[in-house]
Amino acid sequence: MSVPGQPFPTSSTGCIHVFWHEGMLRHDTGRGVFDTGIDPGFLEVLEKHPENSDRVRNIVSILKRGPISPHVSWHTGRPANIPELLSFHSQGYINTLVEADKNGGKEICGGTFLNPGSFDAALLAAGTTLSAMKHILDGHGKLAYALVRPPGHHAQPTQADGYCFFNNAGLAVQLALDSGCRKVTVIDIDVHYGNGTAEGFYRSDKVLTVSLHMNHGSWGPSHPQTGTVDELGEGEGFGYNLNIPLPNGTGDKGYEYAMRELVAPAVQKFEPDVIVLVIGQDSSAELKMYESGTKSGLLRDKNGMLNFTNTGGITRDYLCFSSTPFLPPSPSDYTHNLSLPICKQNVFDPNGRQCLTMDGYREIGRIVRSLADRHCGGCLLIVQEGGYQVTYSAYCVHATLEGVLNLPLPLLSDPIAYYPEDEAFAVKVIESIKQYQRNTVPILKED
Repeated sequence: MSVPGQPFPTSSTGCIHVFWHEGMLRHDTGRGVFDTGIDPGFLEVLEKHPENSDRVRNIVSILKRGPISPHVSWHTGRPANIPELLSFHSQGYINTLVEADKNGGKEICGGTFLNPGSFDAALLAAGTTLSAMKHILDGHGKLAYALVRPPGHHAQPTQADGYCFFNNAGLAVQLALDSGCRKVTVIDIDVHYGNGTAEGFYRSDKVLTVSLHMNHGSWGPSHPQTGTVDELGEGEGFGYNLNIPLPNGTGDKGYEYAMRELVAPAVQKFEPDVIVLVIGQDSSAELKMYESGTKSGLLRDKNGMLNFTNTGGITRDYLCFSSTPFLPPSPSDYTHNLSLPICKQNVFDPNGRQCLTMDGYREIGRIVRSLADRHCGGCLLIVQEGGYQVTYSAYCVHATLEGVLNLPLPLLSDPIAYYPEDEAFAVKVIESIKQYQRNTVPILKED
């Protein structure tokens, strides 16, 4: 185990195998007010749904034409078949989607539209991800990237959710287990909780699911999971679902700290045969300082929540970090005095608030690669999820793969300016989560 704050040992690999199929572009999510599909009748221009084909076109383009292109080997994806889908999803759920497709499509749940062409695209996303995993399992390469849409990590065994129909990563994990892998780790850095993947393996001790996400909680019947630290799994799976809900604006340094202090020790204890890195660039954003001064606040445990109490005479709306899920290491009251910067977020991705930049994604890629090298012979599958800023998402994918490849120097500079970040609050939250996990999760309890 590396010492916190010290670089992880790495090795370099010159090629990543990218699996892609243009048929996934035929998933047309429509236009409307954000992701609702609604035309209110008084807007001249209706925007595209956030999960539209342009975002993935740019990712394909930057990998084919950008400076990382010599390190990419392209493979054509294929559609999944129904028996493959049944390894994760129920027959009844699949039948519901098949019927909706036959009837011309419909809104399956909030913001999740199955339109003509969508079902075939979803089959391609699932099958392409399975092909990428099989490429690794068959020994043809150790690093593979399933560049797919529609995304999948919210799709549960019996429920679509959050733009997702089939759980691409979950299907790949199950394929690995069915092919003889003893254990698989999933590390999900999309800004939203990977609730579907967690639900699929919630009672299994063969899959360690780790999700670093924004504190968004449940968003309705399709997403009953909250993503809080106490959703740890059930039965044999207790302690194998680790949620890391991070405060808004956590930024590059906060994410790196969480990766080193929470993710790396869990992977070390679990010792997987393969790692699946679930990536979403919706954690990206620019952080803009609103004011240079600071105000004192109190962080108190009240009913499992870590709350910021403003004592500086300004409104909560202008505080970067207001609250995050928290369970204290002991039942006693947990209070800190902490100075926080007064700031305002200029959110770059429409679906996220986490302020990751290219540097942050590059470092996450480097850390996960080092974990794969150390614990599973370098076997690493990357699966694409969210990321809705059409330009910057592509740049962040490029940076992530640079990190995974352990390239010595960045190949692309960051096209947006960003301001110095203050990770102090994020570090406090991460330390609190770490203490809670050490007291609660069997494989992480100290001897």
